[in-house]
Order: sequence, then C-alpha cells, then structure tokens
Amino acid sequence: MAFPAGFGWGASTAAYQVEGGWDADGKGPSVWDTFTHQGGERVFQNQTGDVACGSYTLWEEDLKCIKQLGLTHYRFSLSWSRLLPDGTTGFINQKGIDYYNKIIDDLLTNGVIPIVTLYHFDLPQALEDKGGWLSEAIIESFDKYARFCFSMFGDRVKQWITINEPNILAIMAYDLGVFPPGVPHFGTGGYQAAHNLIKAHARSWHSYDSFFRKEQKGMVSLGIFAGWAEPADTNSVSDQEAAKRAIAFCLDFFAKPIFIDGDYPEVVKSQIAFMSKKQGYPSSRLPKFTEEEKRMIKGTADFFAVQYYTSRLVKYQENKKEVGFLQDVELQVFPDPSWKRLDWVYVVPWGIRKLLKYIKDTYNNPVIYITENGFPQGDPASLDDTQRWEYFRQTFQELFKAMP
Repeated sequence: MAFPAGFGWGASTAAYQVEGGWDADGKGPSVWDTFTHQGGERVFQNQTGDVACGSYTLWEEDLKCIKQLGLTHYRFSLSWSRLLPDGTTGFINQKGIDYYNKIIDDLLTNGVIPIVTLYHFDLPQALEDKGGWLSEAIIESFDKYARFCFSMFGDRVKQWITINEPNILAIMAYDLGVFPPGVPHFGTGGYQAAHNLIKAHARSWHSYDSFFRKEQKGMVSLGIFAGWAEPADTNSVSDQEAAKRAIAFCLDFFAKPIFIDGDYPEVVKSQIAFMSKKQGYPSSRLPKFTEEEKRMIKGTADFFAVQYYTSRLVKYQENKKEVGFLQDVELQVFPDPSWKRLDWVYVVPWGIRKLLKYIKDTYNNPVIYITENGFPQGDPASLDDTQRWEYFRQTFQELFKAMP
C-alpha cells in the first residue's frame, strides 16, 4: 500500500479522558466531574477523570509519543470549563489559555498540525444547571465560547471541530440518560438536544465565517459518529429499509441538514411522526426547523469529519408502543457470528469503505477526515497487541481500496 503524498496520519484525544487536573489552576467543574463524583452503579468501579492520563501536567511526555509515532496531525479537545469556569466569558481562566497555547505552539514547532475540538461532551456544570443542551439558551452560550476560542487560538489553529459526536451525546445523555447529566427523557430529550446541537454548530460556523475566516483562513466542521449498517437479509426489503433508516438516524440526521438543505432526512421525519401518532402524541416528537433556521444551517461545514469504529447487521423489528430514540428506528442490530470482537467493537474493516463510499455519493464528494478510529483495550493494556495492528492493517487496506 502506498498512500499518496499529503495523506494525514493522526491521533485523537479528549480533554476529560486524558487531562486530569479536574480542579487545578482555576478550572471549573464539568458535568462529567459532577457525574463521576456522585458514583454509584452508573459509574464503572466509581472511577473518575480526576487524574486520568495526567496530560495537564505531563504534556511533554505526550508530545514525545506524538513525535515518536511520526504523526502529521494531532486532534485534541478544549475543556470549556478550564477556559471559562462558569461557561461564560464573564470569568476567563488565563492558566487554561496558557495550557492550550503551549500544546498548540509545541505541535506547530514539531511540524504537527493541530485539529481542535471545541466541545467533547464535558459541558460546564454551571450551564447544565441552566438546562444544558435541552435549553435553547445553550446556542448563544456555545457561540460566545466558540468566538472566544477562535479569537484566542485561531491565529494558529486552522482546523476546527465544533462538537464531537452530537448524535452520541444526544442519545446517551438526553434520551437514555447514561451520560451526564444522567436524567433520561425517552423519545423527547434526545431530539431536543440534537436540535439545539445542530443550531449551535451552525451559529458558531457563521461566526467563524463572518468574523475570523478572512484573516485566519481556517476550516470548521463537526465530528459525526457513524457505523455501517448492513441488511441482515439482503433479499429482504424490510431489512434493506431498516438498514437505510439506521444510517439516516445515525449519520444523515446531522449531516443532511448541515451539508445538503438545512433539514432532517424525510425518512427520519416521517418515521418519528408515524411512531408519535402510533403512541398517541398529538404531533411529532421531533422539533421542526423554521425556514429561516434551515437557511442558517445549510452549508455550515468546510469538510466532512466522520468517526468510524465498527458495523452491525440490521433487521426490521416492529415497535408497537415503546418510546425512545432507538425504538423509533424499528430495527434490531447484531453482529455476524464470524466477526472478531474487541469489547463493543466488532472488527469489520470493509464497513469503513462502504461508509466512505456512501458519504462520497450522498454528500457531493467532500473532503473527508476520519477523526476517530480504533478499538478499546483493557486496563492495563497489553503490549502483545497483535489484534490492534491487525485491525489497523485491515482498515488501512480498505481505506486504500476506497481511494480513487
């Protein structure tokens, strides 16, 4: 395999997962700090990110790893509450600015391109207390935070991810309640949060476009999680339609409004309306964008950032009365028995090729960044990691096939 000149190789981290220093140097609490400190059955072995990988104090060691790997790109996220402890620009933490300035400057000095994520699930607790992503007020709060970051770091950062995996956040945090704030709103909360996440992303893209792009000449997008959905029975029309719905609810739910026309996919709107009526709701549980909002949302991404780990087989399964985001899709997902399993990740390398082909065909052949990929490991991780390099070898083979 010979990848073309200019092909990027990177690694990705997230602030809460690696930084530690949860209350160091003026940092405010995030929803993950609050959630894990509460402990209980929702938190695995009552573990927290208080220390994590200790990157807040051990950044130089991380940099050595980045250089040793020969990476061309490094993606990391900013801790909103490290920069703005209460989530607003009324209280700016200079120590947080200094920390991220050092990371950015060190990367550039060593020839590594920073890709910076504004928000990776760790909402300042002060904003969650005001309603979080269920409140429309979060849109303006996020835009002000984005403008602050663009102004602080945009002279050197040229590739931005506004929001990491908004589809996962909406489902896990505000529908199922598995992520903080930990309060389920089955069938309603996920859609309301998704609605606000899309509008917040679009607002911040316009802010960059209007006030920063001309001078900084950067690019802005958002990172969407997507697995490939394959019909369990390729001869079954109902399974084929279920697989299409799976992709529409996961990927297209966010990508179509942003890349195509400012609105949700028709199959998503019709399916949720159908299920809502079936369950006795007076109207669809999915909020609607106004015509003005559609115009504001359309075209608010400069590249396509996708995050792929695995795939599933999909089979149609009627849902008669259960209310929830996942139940609305009316399907059953499961792996092929022959697929190797690594925790929740089943090794399906050809899935990434099919996904990339779908994105190319559906979204007018955009520039694509795969901003996450890999598989989970136990703690402590084994150095005899033949499964890891075999996973990547097979994935790279499929990427190579997908390239023109």
